[in-house]
Amino acid sequence: MVNIAVLGYGTVGSGVVELLEKNKETIKKNAGKEINVKYILDIKDFNGDKYQDKIIKDFEKIIRDNEISIVAEVIGGATVAYDYTKRLLLSGISVVTSNKELVATKGAELLKIAKENKVKYLFEASVGGGIPIIHPLLQCLEANNIKEIIGIMNGTTNYILTKMITENISFETALKQAQELGYAESNPDADIKGYDTCRKICILSALAYEEDISPDNIEVKGIENLTLKDVKKAEEKGYVVKLIGYSRKSDSGNIEIMVSPCAIKKDNPLANVNDVYNAILVKGDMVGNVIFYGKGAGKFPTASAVCSDIIECINTSEGREINLREDRIFIAKPEFEILEGTNLPIVGEEND
Repeated sequence: MVNIAVLGYGTVGSGVVELLEKNKETIKKNAGKEINVKYILDIKDFNGDKYQDKIIKDFEKIIRDNEISIVAEVIGGATVAYDYTKRLLLSGISVVTSNKELVATKGAELLKIAKENKVKYLFEASVGGGIPIIHPLLQCLEANNIKEIIGIMNGTTNYILTKMITENISFETALKQAQELGYAESNPDADIKGYDTCRKICILSALAYEEDISPDNIEVKGIENLTLKDVKKAEEKGYVVKLIGYSRKSDSGNIEIMVSPCAIKKDNPLANVNDVYNAILVKGDMVGNVIFYGKGAGKFPTASAVCSDIIECINTSEGREINLREDRIFIAKPEFEILEGTNLPIVGEEND
């Protein structure tokens, strides 16, 4: 039996606990061992909850317990989660996470600590939620030089844009609908201002190009100022508008990255990704274009990726070899043709 702890009992954390119980026989078969959630850490009270006897508020109880070998960190943010993760790795405990902010800002440091302490720091769920992207990027495509990454990486903004396009409603109205349906937070800034997409494209770019890339160095433009006029102008010219995270490595070795609403030709596969779905196109020098598509967020899709990393921690003696050069390279904004009558870069053309 493998004893684990889950840090955070919100949407994703509760999904992890439920999934481990619901699919315990399948997971036991694939992991080779039974997985037992010994602790669930959260500051809130959950009176009457099915797993109430496992819920604690004292992190020290987890880190002092020699039976705990893996921890799922799904708290979010880069403050408390950073402190807990660092201490766990230094104590010889592997950590899996869905925390994109932490991975984007502190991933290189935490990977180094994990390697030095012969444990694992895995974060499949931090980019595509339930979409497998990090494992394929690091292993299935490892014979390729990655040339370009183009992604719709935020379900909230994609839902809003879909409504603006298909129902001819304003950004404000579409945002309100997204909030009413639970797709957008009461404070939606991380989504609509592009910060969430920025963290995700930084994580993928860091892994693809083996560089430590900070979100602080990226020019980010969200969709909060997008108007129906922009959407209609794009449609008239055969394009749709999507919030895109984009990166490529130039021939000179510089990394070009941006986050921006972009014009995508209607015959491009990304143009048909709607509602809360995400899609990430990766271009390898040998394989060409490969697309990863699915729900980029949600309780069980994200929990699925977290649990997959837990199983990997059990099945492999060593973590993935991820080495990010810490010398900061030059980050530039890529140059694209602008769609006439708008401020939208045209992305996804074969000659980009």
